This record gives sequence, C-alpha cells and structure tokens, in this order.
Amino acid sequence: MGKGPGTLLVTLYGIFTVGAASRSIVQLTTRFDEAPLAYLLSAVAALVYAFITLSLVRGGERARRAAFACCCVELLGVLTVGTWTLAEPSAFPDATVWSDYGMGYLFIPVVLPVTGLLWLRRSRADAS
Repeated sequence: MGKGPGTLLVTLYGIFTVGAASRSIVQLTTRFDEAPLAYLLSAVAALVYAFITLSLVRGGERARRAAFACCCVELLGVLTVGTWTLAEPSAFPDATVWSDYGMGYLFIPVVLPVTGLLWLRRSRADAS
C-alpha cells in the first residue's frame, strides 16, 4: 500500500500527523480555555492521521481495512466539522484542522481522505 503513489499518501498523512499534533499540543497546553472544542478536534484529527499513517506503512489486508475505515471516519469528520464551522462560526472561536473543510490547509484535509479511500480501494483490487 505504501508503494508508488501510496508513498505520497503516506508522506502527506505523516506531515499532517506532525502538523496537527504539534498544533494541538501547543494549543491545548497554552490556550485550552480559549477554544477547547477546536483544540480537542485538532487533537482527534492528529490521532486519526497517525493511525492512517501507521496502517499504510504496516500494510497487509487487515491494516488496509483499518486505514479504509479510518479514512471514512476522517472524511465524515471533515464534512461534519466543516459544515458546523460554516453554520455556527461562534462555536469555534479558533480554527481546527478541519474548519471550513480544511481551507486553512488548502483544502487538503477534505481531499486527503477521498484520495486515501480511492487508493485503498485500488490497492485491494490490485492485490486480488
């Protein structure tokens, strides 16, 4: 799974893991009272990214299924939080990784799970 174009996917998930984790750690430890929901959601995003990264690196059918399920959760999270931030901006005094469908990150957070799902589906077909 982590070969060819999958390498780019692993790299992007790894970068987003480090970015979301470091951002949320700083926010949670220094400004938690300002926007706890936003900062906790960024931490959740970091955990999801880390799990997908490790699953892609590990490989195998079980890891592929786990990564596929996690990409579904990620996409649901991006769509839910993205819609929520647009519908009720006051709920998010500060942005999350998934705010506005990842607009602060060039919409990569909404494109990444779609790409991951397509790649994981393709990698399953290739393995058959």
